[in-house]
Amino acid sequence: VANQRERVQLEVGSHPTLIGAGDDARLLGVSLRVTGDNVIVRNLTFEDAYDCFPQWDPSGEWNSEYDNLELNGATHVWVDHNTFTDGDRPDSEQPHYFGYLYQQHDGLLDIVRGADLVTVTWNVFADHSKSLLIGNSDGAGDTDAGRLRTTLHHNLFHNLEERAPRVRFGQVDAYNNHYRQDPGVSYGYSFGIGYDSALVAEYNAFSLPPGTDPAETIHRWTPGTGMTENGNYVNGRPADLLGAYNAANPDAPLGDDAGWTPELRPRVDNPRAVPRLVAAHAGAGQLPRVR
Repeated sequence: VANQRERVQLEVGSHPTLIGAGDDARLLGVSLRVTGDNVIVRNLTFEDAYDCFPQWDPSGEWNSEYDNLELNGATHVWVDHNTFTDGDRPDSEQPHYFGYLYQQHDGLLDIVRGADLVTVTWNVFADHSKSLLIGNSDGAGDTDAGRLRTTLHHNLFHNLEERAPRVRFGQVDAYNNHYRQDPGVSYGYSFGIGYDSALVAEYNAFSLPPGTDPAETIHRWTPGTGMTENGNYVNGRPADLLGAYNAANPDAPLGDDAGWTPELRPRVDNPRAVPRLVAAHAGAGQLPRVR
């Protein structure tokens, strides 16, 4: 395991700017772990960071190491115009052992252990199960409370089973993202409301298969939590996602106030325009041209 970590995981400290040269820069089978401050990560394809030796959890699943990108205690980080994918080894095609998926992938992007002031813009996250985690433990209040402040805007979340994102502790602003699920692809939820989370989800666009209940976009992990949800669209029409969730879960409702209001959004697009904008400009190889 130690030998694998030495070959798979790359450590990044403070003050670097990592920008992929050209339109096809790729980190294949690599886990990038950022622990410093003032870091920019742009124009890279992160593909197939996998664990050769997943560990069996007796509670009933396989657990693996190595996120594609992990922000571990890092602050002031900008993650922009990247693509995150499992490539030719998606979770859905892995075998099952002891009746459970032999999952060799961890997260696409994890923001954990006191990371703070993170902006995630114009990225593509595709074809993965446990995708984007903000805060990795209910018991991490000493490091995470008052931190994990994260903004997500103009990202494409395509065929993700869950965690887009799952939030503990952090004030998270998710707006103008496109959540797209193809028919026949397993879907659990998009917004995971965890311990002491404060998620604001506004003006996002969902493209969901016919018959999908908008209530499925939200999953509540912890009693007594709430979120602010407003202005979201499903299949081109306004949708009350939180109202749908609470109607479907009358014994475990979510509050309607995250307890804070975002104030630094540079621009908010009409959610009907978001799928077109994100398709045209998100992901590696789509950096704005400097004239």
